[in-house]
Amino acid sequence: MQTKWLFGIGIVAAALASVYFIIKLDLNNAVLSMVALFSLTNGARAKSFREQGMVRESKWMLWMSIFFGGAFVVLLIFNIVR
Repeated sequence: MQTKWLFGIGIVAAALASVYFIIKLDLNNAVLSMVALFSLTNGARAKSFREQGMVRESKWMLWMSIFFGGAFVVLLIFNIVR
């Protein structure tokens, strides 16, 4: 139950940050927060699929979550360096 809350809080925070940065027209940070949102939602879906017994779909979502997590790290480094 606690991991659902953590995923939920992270997803809501990333979504609010995305909307905030879009309104402020700071598109670099908006993309960064959207990539974080994609990573969190795919991670939550992977966990949900695993609990339902859909192992192949869970693996696919896990790899998508890892991909977006890596993209988040790369974009974060580019935002810090820039």
